[in-house]
Amino acid sequence: MHRPSLAAMRNHDCGSQPIKRIESPNGNVSNVQYSSNWAGAIWDRSDGIFTTVTGTFTVPTPSGSSGAAAAWVGIDGDTCGNAILQTGIDFTVTDGKVSYDAWYEWFLDYSYDFSGITIDAGDEIKTTVAASSKTSGKSVIENLTTGKTVTKHLTSSSALCEQNVEWIVEDFEENERHSGPGGTTYTPSGDTIIDIKQNGKVLTSVTTSESTATVKYV
Repeated sequence: MHRPSLAAMRNHDCGSQPIKRIESPNGNVSNVQYSSNWAGAIWDRSDGIFTTVTGTFTVPTPSGSSGAAAAWVGIDGDTCGNAILQTGIDFTVTDGKVSYDAWYEWFLDYSYDFSGITIDAGDEIKTTVAASSKTSGKSVIENLTTGKTVTKHLTSSSALCEQNVEWIVEDFEENERHSGPGGTTYTPSGDTIIDIKQNGKVLTSVTTSESTATVKYV
């Protein structure tokens, strides 16, 4: 894959990662499971049927003095951890100042910022990834508020399994101080709820309905 300038490349150490699950307590009979880095909803199918996923959400205004999180959709990264095709929005707080970036990634490669699109709090964003094969696909971000769309066609040597699709808010600076969006809502929902749990404390509350999955920092 062609690599853009370093200015357009997200820090690989702070990029998205496969889910890091935490064992649920004995007796947990709900569909809520825990991770140290992902919150959201996941569909899993071992027969590998998923080739596209779309999520629509309103860009939140993070709180706090510093930190970052990302809202994204993706294929794989749960039961299949050797590749993730994903795209989304970072929201970062630095000394109280909020900034946003739109990006795409085919993990294990780096993630890269889109150019030619601006993101602001309150914008309605539609994110889509679609696999045309297990080693090629595209990432699309549409700002429905401004009418701007950006697309990136991708190829990778890291093959998808097409076993998972997910709608996620990620703490990609895991175990560092991070900002908390008041609420990020995706459409549609998944069948497994994932909440972030770090140092024994649950940090998110995820709820789903037939048409939405809502992630809140608590």
